[in-house]
Amino acid sequence: MALTSIEKLNDYTALDVWGYITDLGGVLLDNSNNVQVYGKMSLGEPTDSISSGYFGTQKGKYRLIYPFSEQAVILYGEVEITDESTGISKTYKAGDIWIVEKGTSTIWEVKSEYYIKHYFSVA
Repeated sequence: MALTSIEKLNDYTALDVWGYITDLGGVLLDNSNNVQVYGKMSLGEPTDSISSGYFGTQKGKYRLIYPFSEQAVILYGEVEITDESTGISKTYKAGDIWIVEKGTSTIWEVKSEYYIKHYFSVA
């Protein structure tokens, strides 16, 4: 059994380049360039039934439908997330936490140059 400390990363260059938000099923909602995605696993792999890791994107606005349930905490940056089923929006900054259910359609507007979160997901 292992104990892994979760670092409070605030620089996306400490993460691996994972491609673009459209590679992960995201849909761009503005006319900007595709949004770069960064990540690093702390438990398992993204395709495992349970996984955990760091995730972040560049500034932009996009729609994501969650392929898993997730608990996440913002480590750096600012992002506004809208639950499309309710229309409720909330802005999250460093230290803020949320839980989202699998299948939830969300609109993300990254307000800072980029953001980083640490998440725990269950498929």
